[in-house]
Amino acid sequence: MSRAKAVLYAVTGVAAVMIAGCQTGTEASGTGSVATKAGKRYKIGVSIPAADHGWTAGVKYWAEEAKKENPDVDWIIQDAKEPGEQISGLENMQTQGVDALVILATESAPLTPIAEKLHDAGILIVNVDRGFTKPVADVFVEGDNKAFGRKSAEFMVQKLGGKGKIAILEGIPCTVNTDRVNSAMDVFKANPGIQVVARDSGMWNREKAEKVTQNMLVANPKIDAIWASDDDMALGVESALKGAGRDKNIWILGGAGMKDIVKRVMDKDPLFPANITYPPSMIAFGMQTAAGMLRAGKDNSKKYIPRHVMIDVSLITPDNAKDFYFPDSIY
Repeated sequence: MSRAKAVLYAVTGVAAVMIAGCQTGTEASGTGSVATKAGKRYKIGVSIPAADHGWTAGVKYWAEEAKKENPDVDWIIQDAKEPGEQISGLENMQTQGVDALVILATESAPLTPIAEKLHDAGILIVNVDRGFTKPVADVFVEGDNKAFGRKSAEFMVQKLGGKGKIAILEGIPCTVNTDRVNSAMDVFKANPGIQVVARDSGMWNREKAEKVTQNMLVANPKIDAIWASDDDMALGVESALKGAGRDKNIWILGGAGMKDIVKRVMDKDPLFPANITYPPSMIAFGMQTAAGMLRAGKDNSKKYIPRHVMIDVSLITPDNAKDFYFPDSIY
């Protein structure tokens, strides 16, 4: 078994154990799942962003893995490139009679009204990663993005010795981006020797990040480091730096634990001195949670399952990178 798959089993096993603790008249079966009550098959929709960059490709991969681990559920897995397409997909899932929806929003604000409408219609909602702007989900599973921003910014300040000029790349407008950026900015503002000379959005996209960085480099002849907040954007930043011949005196801090970046941290590549974990396998946790709650009885399980599940994030440095490097991982 790969270490990456072992992580999936460990994470989804937690959900299964929580759910199993509130079962009545059911039996444990398979890889930690719980047999469906009275042979009833449930239908669960999974709505995720299109796999247009590494992390969302990882989400798609782990969604398919979770589907394999729960064959007693009828799964509908759909991806979408933008909010309008995702909203239409969710409405279609409602017409197909889903019992639950696991939603990783393309953007937070546009998806909140439809999530609220579907929840009010009696559909169990598990929200993963990008939160809604209102607490409409039955369970919200997310990484600790405030810690992501804080830990990465603290590393940057420390490595710069508390003094330097930095640029910031933001992601897609959503709760993930807001928490990361605001927490990082709190750290930077607390260190007056750190100057934020440029700030723009790369939309968690490699090509967009490259173009944004090119503009930043033209406007700012002196930049010491770039806080990219995402590994796909970090690779776009790298392309821009190399194109401008400035990759020898500017380093990058991305995030999310892409295996290629973690390997470079492990190898002490000066361009990538550190990284932050953020596992796309959290979608599997959300799917396992939704399935388990239905098996246990939706209303009954709400008494036992936490409404908010926060997944910790870790700073990856050359000293511990080997513990976070999974060469067989999709991401």
